[in-house]
Amino acid sequence: MQNNYYWSEDWSEEFYIELAKAGFISTTYETKDTLVLLPELQFSYAVLKFEDLHISKKVKKLLKEDNFIFSIDNDLDAVLEMVATQHRYNWLKGEYLHLLKKLHKKEQNDFKLISVELYDKVTKKLIAGEVGYIIKKTYTSLSGFSLREKNYNNYGTLQLVLLAKYLQKNGFLFWNMGHPHMAYKQRLGAKIYARDEFLKLWSKALYLY
Repeated sequence: MQNNYYWSEDWSEEFYIELAKAGFISTTYETKDTLVLLPELQFSYAVLKFEDLHISKKVKKLLKEDNFIFSIDNDLDAVLEMVATQHRYNWLKGEYLHLLKKLHKKEQNDFKLISVELYDKVTKKLIAGEVGYIIKKTYTSLSGFSLREKNYNNYGTLQLVLLAKYLQKNGFLFWNMGHPHMAYKQRLGAKIYARDEFLKLWSKALYLY
Protein backbone atom coordinates (compact mmCIF):
# COMPACT_ATOMS: atom_id res chain seq x y z
CA MET A 1 0.00 0.00 0.00
CA GLN A 2 3.06 2.29 -0.07
CA ASN A 3 3.86 2.20 -3.79
CA ASN A 4 1.83 3.20 -6.81
CA TYR A 5 3.86 2.43 -9.96
CA TYR A 6 5.14 -0.98 -11.02
CA TRP A 7 6.53 -2.26 -14.30
CA SER A 8 6.49 -5.46 -16.29
CA GLU A 9 7.49 -6.94 -19.63
CA ASP A 10 4.51 -9.32 -19.56
CA TRP A 11 2.20 -8.27 -22.39
CA SER A 12 -0.20 -11.21 -22.07
CA GLU A 13 -3.95 -10.66 -22.14
CA GLU A 14 -4.37 -12.70 -18.96
CA PHE A 15 -1.92 -10.57 -16.95
CA TYR A 16 -3.47 -7.30 -18.15
CA ILE A 17 -6.95 -8.47 -17.14
CA GLU A 18 -5.77 -9.61 -13.70
CA LEU A 19 -4.14 -6.21 -13.14
CA ALA A 20 -7.35 -4.44 -14.14
CA LYS A 21 -9.41 -6.60 -11.81
CA ALA A 22 -7.07 -5.76 -8.93
CA GLY A 23 -7.66 -2.03 -9.50
CA PHE A 24 -4.52 -1.20 -11.48
CA ILE A 25 -4.77 1.11 -14.49
CA SER A 26 -1.93 0.23 -16.85
CA THR A 27 -0.12 2.61 -19.19
CA THR A 28 3.39 2.39 -20.70
CA TYR A 29 6.86 3.75 -20.07
CA GLU A 30 9.63 3.98 -22.64
CA THR A 31 13.03 3.05 -21.22
CA LYS A 32 16.30 3.53 -23.05
CA ASP A 33 16.01 0.01 -24.44
CA THR A 34 12.36 -0.94 -24.64
CA LEU A 35 8.71 -0.17 -23.91
CA VAL A 36 7.41 -1.60 -20.62
CA LEU A 37 3.96 -2.00 -19.16
CA LEU A 38 3.40 0.47 -16.31
CA PRO A 39 0.58 -0.70 -14.01
CA GLU A 40 -0.46 1.90 -11.43
CA LEU A 41 -2.40 1.32 -8.24
CA GLN A 42 -3.28 4.98 -7.78
CA PHE A 43 -3.20 6.80 -4.46
CA SER A 44 -6.60 8.27 -5.35
CA TYR A 45 -9.28 7.81 -8.00
CA ALA A 46 -12.02 9.91 -9.58
CA VAL A 47 -15.28 7.93 -9.48
CA LEU A 48 -18.55 9.02 -11.03
CA LYS A 49 -21.75 7.64 -9.55
CA PHE A 50 -24.47 8.46 -12.02
CA GLU A 51 -26.85 10.12 -9.57
CA ASP A 52 -24.10 12.76 -9.19
CA LEU A 53 -23.83 13.49 -12.93
CA HIS A 54 -23.82 17.23 -13.65
CA ILE A 55 -24.80 18.47 -17.10
CA SER A 56 -23.84 22.07 -17.90
CA LYS A 57 -26.12 24.49 -19.77
CA LYS A 58 -23.81 24.39 -22.79
CA VAL A 59 -24.01 20.60 -23.00
CA LYS A 60 -27.79 20.67 -22.47
CA LYS A 61 -27.98 22.98 -25.48
CA LEU A 62 -25.93 20.53 -27.59
CA LEU A 63 -28.17 17.67 -26.47
CA LYS A 64 -31.24 19.65 -27.54
CA GLU A 65 -29.71 20.55 -30.93
CA ASP A 66 -29.05 16.83 -31.59
CA ASN A 67 -26.36 17.40 -34.23
CA PHE A 68 -24.36 14.30 -33.32
CA ILE A 69 -24.25 10.51 -33.51
CA PHE A 70 -23.14 8.62 -30.40
CA SER A 71 -21.96 5.02 -30.63
CA ILE A 72 -20.32 2.28 -28.59
CA ASP A 73 -17.67 0.03 -30.09
CA ASN A 74 -18.10 1.22 -33.65
CA ASP A 75 -14.50 2.03 -34.68
CA LEU A 76 -11.69 1.24 -32.21
CA ASP A 77 -8.94 1.81 -34.79
CA ALA A 78 -10.17 5.32 -35.62
CA VAL A 79 -10.39 6.27 -31.94
CA LEU A 80 -6.87 4.97 -31.24
CA GLU A 81 -5.54 6.88 -34.24
CA MET A 82 -7.17 10.12 -33.09
CA VAL A 83 -5.85 9.69 -29.53
CA ALA A 84 -2.35 9.30 -31.00
CA THR A 85 -2.61 12.45 -33.11
CA GLN A 86 -4.33 14.65 -30.51
CA HIS A 87 -1.98 14.00 -27.57
CA ARG A 88 1.54 15.37 -27.34
CA TYR A 89 2.60 12.31 -25.35
CA ASN A 90 0.78 9.16 -26.42
CA TRP A 91 1.35 6.07 -24.30
CA LEU A 92 -1.04 3.94 -26.38
CA LYS A 93 1.64 2.53 -28.67
CA GLY A 94 3.78 -0.47 -29.55
CA GLU A 95 3.05 -3.67 -27.66
CA TYR A 96 0.30 -1.94 -25.67
CA LEU A 97 -1.56 -1.04 -28.86
CA HIS A 98 -1.31 -4.62 -30.11
CA LEU A 99 -2.52 -5.88 -26.73
CA LEU A 100 -5.60 -3.63 -26.79
CA LYS A 101 -6.53 -4.82 -30.26
CA LYS A 102 -6.23 -8.44 -29.15
CA LEU A 103 -8.34 -7.77 -26.05
CA HIS A 104 -10.97 -6.07 -28.20
CA LYS A 105 -11.60 -9.19 -30.28
CA LYS A 106 -13.42 -11.08 -27.55
CA GLU A 107 -14.91 -10.70 -24.10
CA GLN A 108 -13.09 -12.86 -21.58
CA ASN A 109 -13.20 -13.42 -17.83
CA ASP A 110 -15.84 -10.65 -17.33
CA PHE A 111 -13.55 -8.17 -19.13
CA LYS A 112 -14.47 -6.32 -22.32
CA LEU A 113 -12.49 -3.57 -24.04
CA ILE A 114 -14.61 -0.99 -25.86
CA SER A 115 -14.35 2.22 -27.83
CA VAL A 116 -16.74 5.17 -27.61
CA GLU A 117 -17.39 7.48 -30.55
CA LEU A 118 -19.09 10.82 -31.15
CA TYR A 119 -19.64 11.89 -34.77
CA ASP A 120 -20.88 15.02 -36.48
CA LYS A 121 -24.34 14.01 -37.74
CA VAL A 122 -23.95 15.89 -41.03
CA THR A 123 -20.31 15.26 -42.01
CA LYS A 124 -19.93 11.91 -40.16
CA LYS A 125 -16.61 13.25 -38.87
CA LEU A 126 -15.29 11.63 -35.68
CA ILE A 127 -15.09 14.55 -33.22
CA ALA A 128 -14.61 12.89 -29.82
CA GLY A 129 -14.12 9.46 -28.36
CA GLU A 130 -12.33 7.24 -25.90
CA VAL A 131 -11.19 3.73 -25.15
CA GLY A 132 -11.81 1.90 -21.89
CA TYR A 133 -12.91 -1.40 -20.41
CA ILE A 134 -15.90 -2.99 -18.76
CA ILE A 135 -15.51 -5.40 -15.85
CA LYS A 136 -18.88 -6.74 -14.73
CA LYS A 137 -20.94 -3.58 -13.98
CA THR A 138 -18.02 -1.11 -13.84
CA TYR A 139 -16.42 0.96 -16.60
CA THR A 140 -12.86 2.32 -16.54
CA SER A 141 -11.51 4.99 -18.91
CA LEU A 142 -8.06 4.63 -20.41
CA SER A 143 -7.65 7.58 -22.80
CA GLY A 144 -9.71 9.79 -25.06
CA PHE A 145 -9.71 12.81 -27.33
CA SER A 146 -11.86 15.64 -28.64
CA LEU A 147 -11.22 17.92 -31.58
CA ARG A 148 -10.01 21.39 -30.68
CA GLU A 149 -11.83 23.13 -33.52
CA LYS A 150 -13.96 26.06 -32.34
CA ASN A 151 -17.18 24.74 -33.88
CA TYR A 152 -16.82 21.62 -31.73
CA ASN A 153 -16.47 23.41 -28.39
CA ASN A 154 -17.92 21.32 -25.52
CA TYR A 155 -18.34 18.22 -27.69
CA GLY A 156 -15.72 16.42 -25.60
CA THR A 157 -17.86 17.01 -22.52
CA LEU A 158 -20.94 16.01 -24.51
CA GLN A 159 -19.32 12.64 -25.26
CA LEU A 160 -18.65 12.11 -21.55
CA VAL A 161 -22.25 12.97 -20.62
CA LEU A 162 -23.65 10.64 -23.30
CA LEU A 163 -21.39 7.85 -22.08
CA ALA A 164 -22.46 8.40 -18.47
CA LYS A 165 -26.11 8.25 -19.55
CA TYR A 166 -25.45 5.05 -21.52
CA LEU A 167 -23.73 3.41 -18.55
CA GLN A 168 -26.52 4.43 -16.19
CA LYS A 169 -29.22 3.15 -18.57
CA ASN A 170 -27.43 -0.20 -18.80
CA GLY A 171 -27.22 -0.72 -15.06
CA PHE A 172 -23.57 0.10 -14.40
CA LEU A 173 -22.64 0.81 -10.79
CA PHE A 174 -20.05 3.54 -11.40
CA TRP A 175 -17.44 4.92 -13.78
CA ASN A 176 -13.78 4.74 -12.74
CA MET A 177 -12.30 7.87 -14.34
CA GLY A 178 -8.77 7.27 -13.06
CA HIS A 179 -6.56 10.15 -11.94
CA PRO A 180 -8.57 12.80 -10.08
CA HIS A 181 -6.41 15.85 -10.82
CA MET A 182 -8.17 16.82 -14.09
CA ALA A 183 -10.82 19.41 -13.23
CA TYR A 184 -13.34 18.32 -15.87
CA LYS A 185 -13.94 15.05 -13.98
CA GLN A 186 -15.10 16.82 -10.84
CA ARG A 187 -17.14 19.28 -12.92
CA LEU A 188 -18.92 16.24 -14.35
CA GLY A 189 -19.76 15.12 -10.82
CA ALA A 190 -16.97 12.64 -10.00
CA LYS A 191 -15.93 12.29 -6.38
CA ILE A 192 -12.37 11.61 -5.20
CA TYR A 193 -11.75 8.32 -3.42
CA ALA A 194 -8.53 7.58 -1.54
CA ARG A 195 -6.94 4.28 -2.51
CA ASP A 196 -8.30 2.25 0.42
CA GLU A 197 -11.84 3.64 -0.07
CA PHE A 198 -11.68 2.95 -3.79
CA LEU A 199 -10.47 -0.62 -3.35
CA LYS A 200 -13.39 -1.37 -1.00
CA LEU A 201 -15.82 0.03 -3.56
CA TRP A 202 -14.05 -1.83 -6.37
CA SER A 203 -13.94 -5.19 -4.59
CA LYS A 204 -17.62 -4.96 -3.71
CA ALA A 205 -18.56 -4.21 -7.31
CA LEU A 206 -16.47 -7.04 -8.75
CA TYR A 207 -17.04 -9.79 -6.25
CA LEU A 208 -20.46 -9.19 -4.69
CA TYR A 209 -22.44 -8.53 -7.87
